[in-house]
Amino acid sequence: MMAAAFSTDERREHFAYCVQLFGGTTAFSRRLGIDERAIRRFINGERPLGAGLLEETAKALRLLVAEATAAEEQIVAMLKSEPDDPS
Repeated sequence: MMAAAFSTDERREHFAYCVQLFGGTTAFSRRLGIDERAIRRFINGERPLGAGLLEETAKALRLLVAEATAAEEQIVAMLKSEPDDPS
């Protein structure tokens, strides 16, 4: 079975969504070491989204998931170790 082909616009829109998952252009720029202006050009369609950038974005998302999971686990551990606190 072939995967559905994504249009250039769909790829760009999804890339923009991924950038927002990192907290926006500035945070994404820092995370991936890419100039903010370049990221905006990718989002605006002024520069084509290459496979390399998408692969790096996917890799960064996997790392973000791992970091978020570890942070969530730490919160759960803190909550279990403290008496009930109404705050």
